[in-house]
Amino acid sequence: MVVDKVELLAPAGNYDAFLGALNAGADAVYLGGGRFGARAYADNFDDDQIVRTLHVAHFYGKKVYLTVNTLLKEQELAELTAFLTPFYEAGLDGVIVQDFGVFSHIRREFPALPLHVSTQMTVTGKRGAAFLKEQGACRIVPARELSLKEVQKIKEEAGVEVECFIHGAMCYCYSGQCLFSSILGGRSGNRGRCAQPCRLPYTIYDREKRLSGSGYPLSLKDMCTLEYLPKLLAAGIDSFKIEGRMKRPEYAAGVTAIYRKYIDLYYREGADNYRVDPVDMDRLRSLYIRSEIQTGYYERHNGKEMITFGAPGYSGSDETNLTKIRDRYVREPEKMPVRMQAAVKVGEPLYLGIMSDQGLSAAVWGETVQQAKNAPLTEAEVRKRLCRTGESLLFVSDCEIAMEGEGFVPIRALNELRRKAVEAFESVVTENRSGRRQDRTSGKRAQEEGCLSAKPASEHILPEKVRAVTDCLVSTLEQLRAVVEWGRCRRIYLESDLFLKERDTILRMMTDKASRNGTKWCLALPYILREWDESYLERLVDSLSNREALFSGFLVRNLEELAFVRMLVQKSGELFGSYALIPDAGLYSFNAQAVRFLAEFAGEITIPYELNAKEAARLVSAAAKQGIAANLVVYSRIPMMITANCLQKTADLCRKSGDRQEQLVLKDRYGAAFPVVINCEHCYNVVYNSVPYSLHGAGKERDRIGAAAFRHDFVMESGVQCRQILEGKFPFESHTAGHCKRGVE
Repeated sequence: MVVDKVELLAPAGNYDAFLGALNAGADAVYLGGGRFGARAYADNFDDDQIVRTLHVAHFYGKKVYLTVNTLLKEQELAELTAFLTPFYEAGLDGVIVQDFGVFSHIRREFPALPLHVSTQMTVTGKRGAAFLKEQGACRIVPARELSLKEVQKIKEEAGVEVECFIHGAMCYCYSGQCLFSSILGGRSGNRGRCAQPCRLPYTIYDREKRLSGSGYPLSLKDMCTLEYLPKLLAAGIDSFKIEGRMKRPEYAAGVTAIYRKYIDLYYREGADNYRVDPVDMDRLRSLYIRSEIQTGYYERHNGKEMITFGAPGYSGSDETNLTKIRDRYVREPEKMPVRMQAAVKVGEPLYLGIMSDQGLSAAVWGETVQQAKNAPLTEAEVRKRLCRTGESLLFVSDCEIAMEGEGFVPIRALNELRRKAVEAFESVVTENRSGRRQDRTSGKRAQEEGCLSAKPASEHILPEKVRAVTDCLVSTLEQLRAVVEWGRCRRIYLESDLFLKERDTILRMMTDKASRNGTKWCLALPYILREWDESYLERLVDSLSNREALFSGFLVRNLEELAFVRMLVQKSGELFGSYALIPDAGLYSFNAQAVRFLAEFAGEITIPYELNAKEAARLVSAAAKQGIAANLVVYSRIPMMITANCLQKTADLCRKSGDRQEQLVLKDRYGAAFPVVINCEHCYNVVYNSVPYSLHGAGKERDRIGAAAFRHDFVMESGVQCRQILEGKFPFESHTAGHCKRGVE
């Protein structure tokens, strides 16, 4: 039986790291160019280096994936085609993306280019993965918080390639859902500029009671799965990914070499004979490990044992070991020995053939050899010109030259003959080793077969300009009563957890005063859905049975929910059914292309927190052209992090409170207090900003945006505070206007 072997995917922060990973046994590397990558502060590659990397990798039968895994602003997206075209033409093997706009742009402009969904898209289940496959994704990099069982389910039921991390640094937040660095300092993790505030010290409080000393409760230990590898290999994962584009070439080479050794051991000896040498574990620990290691989330959902409580800086590495790694791996790869046969015969075209011991060959012809008038070519001169292979991947072990007559051609003709022959032979080797033909000629609307052809945008009718209405999202009954009594909401979003907990009371309210005021009711689904939430969704659907007319839509916060609501709609037999599908701010529509993508499935969008007023206004205009509305959050506690790990468990205070939501406080070294809501129903934490977000003092910018609705998100406010905010009487001493004026880098 033929076993499909896993791909070992290594990071390359620069060309030396690529060489180190290649020589150490990587099957593929992922790298970033000068723009659009989630590691803006890595060395990264210039355009010529990427083309060279593609050439070298393909010659040795390896693959190269490019990271375009950030959210792009409008003017940046306009430059994407020109950026990608030379790499596409050089045979780029795939692009890793986060932005829906980038996804749809590449799908249309480069349909032959495989699309890999970044972990930044926060794919947590089979529905989201299947949805992205339907849209054209070839591979999913799921959220790192998933268990091995959940990863297997995605692989088996969504029928898409899965790439998973096996080694390196771990984010505390679900990737793509972190605004901590962005809101505090303007350096957005979604734009590749994270300042890593999670690696700073914090103290955990329960109200005024301190639960921990100053430590690092948001800093996860680094992942190391070497001893766990047989289970991962048995799971059928397609690609094993090593984190670390910000790290030195010695890291890429050293870590790759050790994982290559043990992957090969597993395939050779099987799981029963798989043993990890303690010496290799020590070597891994010496290569830029942050204090301690753990195996990630594959067999645990969270836990104190995953946290680095001491200073999370990288420990020093053994320079002797680094030197050995550098000398062994960080070099140009071994060149292929070849034989040449050349013919220089008067009256005939120049001929050059190249052959390898593996039976591969290529031949080219050049200019016609003329009768020499003065100094004829000598065999030594021909040999000198033809055997000079320079920066190619070949060296000439033998060269046979047949000469007839006293011939002459210009030296440039010999150089050109050699160049054409080397290029032809390297192409033969590349095709033989990887089945790849290097014949892409244009990046603009390429017509080759790809994952999915371009998908035309739907036709929409432009809406008329209207004055912004008020929407409110509520998390408690007290907030709901205050909003209903205020009586001027177009739409009330109920947190679905609240609805299920207080269903009977809420249903009575829905059929009372608010409905007579024309208020529409929507359910706001959880920030994260996981496999264990299947029973929750069943309860939710059951609770909606025979009450569909009371609800007009769903606020969806992740791709699992988008796919779930689509399924509900499709079951109704109508395009949008009786439900509006409204993506929340965390389903990022950062540019007009992203708006067009979401407009295929949703009737509205929510403007992301990271756009300034000018950028948001452009987004509103783009939405109008698609015939959909754009909503603006004007008051909230910004959700800075959505986390699988739990501060209660970290503080040894797990109450297992079921459908109740507990609240803790995280204080930084300056005394700023960040509320943390512990959602035990779905087993995640939400870390909120230390001060409310409000645009009441940025009326000029708020109105300039031109949103269809102003949304107030109430999380921990009292009923009285909700009324004050809605009536324009701001009840708190301080607030932030977020990025409304400044924007992010």
